[in-house]
Amino acid sequence: MRPTRYIYTIPYLERKMTRFLVNFYLFLSLTLVFSADLKEIPILGSKNIPRLLTEEIMAGLYYRVRQNHSVFFKPEDSEDLYVGVTDFVYTFDMDHLQFIDTNLLENFNVTGQNQQCSEEPCKNVVTVIEKLQDKLLVCAANGLKPQCWELSPSGNIQHKWRGISPFSYSQNSLSLFADGDLYAAAPSEVDGSLLQFRRVAGNRNYVWMHDSWVSEPTFISASLVKRADDPDNEKIYFFFRERNSYHNPEADPWISRVARVCKVDEGGPKGFFQNKWTSFLKSRLICGFPEESLYFNHLQDIYVVHAENWRQTRVYALFTSSWNFTAVCIYSIEMIETVFQNSSFTGYDQEIPRPRPGTCVKDSKSLPWGTISIVRDHPEMTDWVHSIHQTAPFYISSHNYTKIVVDRVKAADQREYNILLLATDTGLIHKVLEAGSEPFIISQTQISNNSSVQAMKLDSKKKKLVVGFSEKISTMDLQTCKKYNSCEECVLARDPYCSWTTKCTATVLGGIQNIMNGSISVCSTTTKGNSHKVHKRDAGSSENSKIQTHSVPRNVSFYLSCPIHSYHAVYNWKHHDKTSPCLQMHSNCLHLIPSMNQEHYGTYDCVSTEKDYTKVVNTYELKETIYPEPRKDSKTSSTQIENSASSLVPLVIWLTLLIAAL
Repeated sequence: MRPTRYIYTIPYLERKMTRFLVNFYLFLSLTLVFSADLKEIPILGSKNIPRLLTEEIMAGLYYRVRQNHSVFFKPEDSEDLYVGVTDFVYTFDMDHLQFIDTNLLENFNVTGQNQQCSEEPCKNVVTVIEKLQDKLLVCAANGLKPQCWELSPSGNIQHKWRGISPFSYSQNSLSLFADGDLYAAAPSEVDGSLLQFRRVAGNRNYVWMHDSWVSEPTFISASLVKRADDPDNEKIYFFFRERNSYHNPEADPWISRVARVCKVDEGGPKGFFQNKWTSFLKSRLICGFPEESLYFNHLQDIYVVHAENWRQTRVYALFTSSWNFTAVCIYSIEMIETVFQNSSFTGYDQEIPRPRPGTCVKDSKSLPWGTISIVRDHPEMTDWVHSIHQTAPFYISSHNYTKIVVDRVKAADQREYNILLLATDTGLIHKVLEAGSEPFIISQTQISNNSSVQAMKLDSKKKKLVVGFSEKISTMDLQTCKKYNSCEECVLARDPYCSWTTKCTATVLGGIQNIMNGSISVCSTTTKGNSHKVHKRDAGSSENSKIQTHSVPRNVSFYLSCPIHSYHAVYNWKHHDKTSPCLQMHSNCLHLIPSMNQEHYGTYDCVSTEKDYTKVVNTYELKETIYPEPRKDSKTSSTQIENSASSLVPLVIWLTLLIAAL
């Protein structure tokens, strides 16, 4: 008897092919996911990561050619933002993301060549833009021959002031226009040497530093702190890092400093300390863990938040460390002044003369020799300046932050909160709330793809952040409230820019918020769902209003995917009476089914829980695909094969889209 030949029908072949394709695509997708850098995947439920992640690259206005350096300047009394790049100064419209072609758009050509000048330094890169009286002052490297221009409608005036612009954009410099005077720190020599903080133009004398006061400094920032009740005692504070004079092998080679000079300082008497600061004092700026002698010593950036009462003015300092972590420490001007007014002087153990060295006097040229000599020889304070949190930094992160700005935001309850905007070296902006002693990371926004920030400017009135890269300028709207679709989500965000009325919008008086702890109890019964029961996330949302149904054959591998809306939430999968943890894949939560059996069919809910708020994010219904058994036959239909083969295409497309979603 001849053995029976089984002729497999098309449904049987389809079932075999389906199982193969499902398992192959599952293997391929998981291989791609697991091959990603798992170090970059944030851990769900952790409060040390941003709550909300936006991965889309933000649009921007692109330069015609990439820029090696850019500088921003926005006058307090103007809506214009000036952007200085190579050969040009633009005015930028941050509302419409465009350059404005006006009379203030100037083309600066290199006025002279230098024999030492190679191709890159010969470019005329703008390094300084400041307001000088009623004119705009622009300074540039000018082919290793720094030069400045005063721009006005009547015409430009050239100046060859030294010590304002560096010889090359890569050299360290800073500038500050305050109370009618221009202060600057820039090298006086082409090799970058003789870097000092000076008063270089304005109503008062030209004054500079004594040569021995700093060692290989890198100046970071300078700011005038006003005193409405005592203007003659106002001071310029500047922040820098310098080489450590203590050569202990265990000591960090660099330390961070805060220094200050009096605004009314006109220098010493003729023949002794003439045109040199008579009020210069400096102290070490401490950020870290003093009890463990563990410090962040590399000062990276500074932002000063001024207050009506000068004592309450805050200094936000960004530090990096040798162990690849960054930290933010917060200081008060009152604490800084306490050190300068009460500390002893390093290396000086005799009686301190009167007036005390560093005291602001209207006529600095009349100061006695004893006071000036201590400033000259012993300007460093013995005491250190500690942060307001004393024992630890306010915020520590493994991200490599490079710039910081801080916005003071008035919430719906009329209280003011500070928002830190931190830029990473990979084009990310982190929005961090300062409410109490603990930071709360509201969001992460991708501004550029692995490009570091060159310049950053906050427009607090418009609630926008302008960010400059080598290839473009982008504007980030800080009031991104549309991302929150319910009262609970709006409140959980703890974003002082947003409050709930009938929807989550820019903060208004009387809007619903809970900035301090994000408790959703403030949401009324008419605006919130039952927070103790599982409920739909967006009842009116098309993405959640329907159950997603899939037909899946037995014995195949399958997985379900759920988007992560909040990284501070915990996600689980509920199926019948069972709860399974989420398998996190960056922006999605997965539920893997190794082999489909009878108990795997039915309804699956992806449920997120954050504090006392629980919601269903996605719902799936899995149904079994039934195929006929193979039969004995001697004939097959080529047409049937063709039609059934084409029926596999939607499955392949669906699986491909599922992989792309990861």
